[in-house]
Amino acid sequence: MASITLKGLKKSYGNAHVIKGVDITIEDGEFVVFVGPSGCGKSTLLRMIAGLEDITSGELNIAGRVVNDLPPKERGVAMVFQSYAIFPHMTVRENVAFGLTIAGDSKEVKDAKVAEAARILQMEHLLDRRPSQLSGGQRQRVAIGRAIVRKPEVFLFDEPLSNLDAALRMDMRMEIGKLHKALGATMIYVTHDQVEAMTLADKIVVLKDGLVQQIGSPMELYHRPANAFVAGFLGSPSMNFLDVEVKAVNGNKITVANSALEPVEIEAKTGSYSVGGKARLGIRPQYLTPAEGAGQLHGKVALTERLGAETVIEVTLSNGKPLIAALARDAIFPIGTEIGLTFTASEAHLFSE
Repeated sequence: MASITLKGLKKSYGNAHVIKGVDITIEDGEFVVFVGPSGCGKSTLLRMIAGLEDITSGELNIAGRVVNDLPPKERGVAMVFQSYAIFPHMTVRENVAFGLTIAGDSKEVKDAKVAEAARILQMEHLLDRRPSQLSGGQRQRVAIGRAIVRKPEVFLFDEPLSNLDAALRMDMRMEIGKLHKALGATMIYVTHDQVEAMTLADKIVVLKDGLVQQIGSPMELYHRPANAFVAGFLGSPSMNFLDVEVKAVNGNKITVANSALEPVEIEAKTGSYSVGGKARLGIRPQYLTPAEGAGQLHGKVALTERLGAETVIEVTLSNGKPLIAALARDAIFPIGTEIGLTFTASEAHLFSE
């Protein structure tokens, strides 16, 4: 397997700068997820690593080699595409063995490697079928099997589950996690789905507009986001943001309030603040609870969604702004109910203007 280092990587198409200088170190055997909104550059960055896109400037190092000018087949990587890219006229066995056939491997070698991949992916019974006889999840297994037989140093996944329904996505997500543990391989996985990022990754790279916003473990990014973008992108439902005014500053302890929020002291982890200045207060829906009294926040219930495991309510605050709270599964709040909400200050995040 291999470590990967990206140093000042940039990609431009004429005057359009897509990747604007990315520095990332991926350790041998790590599962790293590139995540971000559509158009942030994550798939372009993956294709640059694969050799499918030229590098405008910077250095890409795989397993101790600078590979900027190497063709894809010499980089020791295998890529699994969103569209599966399997041949409809071939059987599963022939599809999985296709790269080995191109490389000129003997029938014995091909049979052994295909059998091993089929065992790992639990698809021995599918080897003589054609893609038209397979489900979406089974086709994805074929695409992964074709990567496994090459025994690459690095596996690259480009939104491999986006074509599957929700239940199958969850199953395949678990299978890919098991595959990583079984192979111990270095894997880079691109997705816009923050649930996939949180559940699969050893390390998450959050991208926006061609720039890295933060790199860290899933829980590090969830609990200690570097900025409001990262805070809002990770977590479901998304973090609430309240525009607030700074009322007092005592070192890194900042007291903020607005017309719907009682004054609360927050320990700021980033940014600089001054009395009378503006800031944004972030509160995750899961950290809001109904108050016995007036609460720190107050408003009226505008929408209730009972999901079984939890009840999600939208509250219209007294200043007219919406707020989402994820409450206990049996919570019942009819629309129009006056409600007070409270939260623990240590679980809130403050971001300077």
